[in-house]
Amino acid sequence: MVIILTKKLVIVGLGPGGTDTITIGTWEKLKSAEKLLVRTGEHPAMEEIAAVGVAFETFDFLYEQCADFQDIYKEIARSVVNAARLRPVVYAVPGHPMIGEESVRQVISLAKENGIDWEVIPAMSFLDSVQTSLGLVISTGFRLLDGLGLAGPEISPGCRPDPHVPNLIMQVYSPMIASEVKLSLMNYYPDEYGIKVIKAAGIAGQEKIAEIPLFELDRLDWIDHLTCVYIPANADSKAMVSRFPVDRLVDIMERLRGIGGCPWDREQTHHSLKRYLVEETYETLDAIDEGNMYKVCEELGDLLLQIAFHAQIARDDGFFDVNDIVEAVSQKLVRRHPHVFGSVRVEGSEEVSANWEEIKKGELEEKGEVRQSLLDGIPRNLPALMKADKIQYKAAKVGFDWPDYNGALDKLFEEIGELKEALTKGEPNSIFDETGDLLFAAVNLARLLKVNPEEALGSTIRKFKERFLYMEEWALRARADLGEMDLKELDKLWEEAKISLKGKKTDSL
Repeated sequence: MVIILTKKLVIVGLGPGGTDTITIGTWEKLKSAEKLLVRTGEHPAMEEIAAVGVAFETFDFLYEQCADFQDIYKEIARSVVNAARLRPVVYAVPGHPMIGEESVRQVISLAKENGIDWEVIPAMSFLDSVQTSLGLVISTGFRLLDGLGLAGPEISPGCRPDPHVPNLIMQVYSPMIASEVKLSLMNYYPDEYGIKVIKAAGIAGQEKIAEIPLFELDRLDWIDHLTCVYIPANADSKAMVSRFPVDRLVDIMERLRGIGGCPWDREQTHHSLKRYLVEETYETLDAIDEGNMYKVCEELGDLLLQIAFHAQIARDDGFFDVNDIVEAVSQKLVRRHPHVFGSVRVEGSEEVSANWEEIKKGELEEKGEVRQSLLDGIPRNLPALMKADKIQYKAAKVGFDWPDYNGALDKLFEEIGELKEALTKGEPNSIFDETGDLLFAAVNLARLLKVNPEEALGSTIRKFKERFLYMEEWALRARADLGEMDLKELDKLWEEAKISLKGKKTDSL
């Protein structure tokens, strides 16, 4: 479909202050406008614009009529675009049209939908004035946030501050909004953290700057629609937010679980997600075994999604969020590595492991968790092979172990003999018990041989499958039926598969 551009819409910025910050090009557009629409008349330049005879209409009345800001912006966009259908329109907003102006985003989107040609005239933004007034050099990066997104019980997607870089918060236009912004920021900064509040940046005779602790933010009586808040970067290693861009994932999960989100995501609980956490873990292990780094990256992302999902559920229930998870594990890593982050000296990985266990024991005691047995703390849902290996490893710490693999090998043959005896007697309970003893002995032998039993068995399973697939492919080519072949024929084909596949890496299960 070809869109015919029939009307003209010009979007201009009024700059951060008086008419002295308005560009010549914008002045010409304002004076020659057939119809001038202004988002708000609450701007230092509007009185001067009216004084020179420029007629305009504002949308200030919508701030009283509409339920929230999204409704206001939606109505502004509809009104501006409807007017542009009839005649050329100039739409003016404070500052720069493309910086922090949600109404402009919606106007442009609706104009595109309706085939209306538009253009944006660049302008001086409030960032320019703030940067100059505060003497900031922000070339190293900063985060621009909307105060309205920080206000309320939940932070809007994309509005979480990052303490590792400077943050500038706009639209802190009333003491009430300042109070709500303060409460949100206290989840990321100490209550006494130093901030700067600036009003009417760059406007002669009106500019005010206050350097105060965060907890005093809502105590300033001069906060108005020209106020913003600057928060310097926090170099403290205990700052809660990661320098890596996980905020996008957290924001997506918040939206999926929020009102108007995905019904399935909203229904999930920690218990309903257990199976997916296990599945994604094993899919990640498969990718690692295959050695496909692209797939490893993808599967680690799926695993991270499960963590973000559980964190969002916990946040919805008022327990913790992803920042708490990151902070807790960060503190644990620092605490358990005193030889890296402290003054403790170690000789080799064995001393590291010993220190780790002692520190872990102290942590449990501080929590009031006294373990009655050396074998406590092993997850109940751990696969049996892994659980057997962990139990044997812990028992070995007090000397309950063979001196070398020979004793474990003898024990394995002993268990085979006992299983044979149970089979001879035909006792199902004994057969069950002796089979378990045999497997447990095999795990013990693997441990003493320094072989991971879970990985060793997984490798054998993969080899078995590759060989069996070889047999099936042979049968398909020969138009034979494996089910009609006797054991001798199958064994011969099996040996052929072993020879053919020898030395080849088996990646799939």
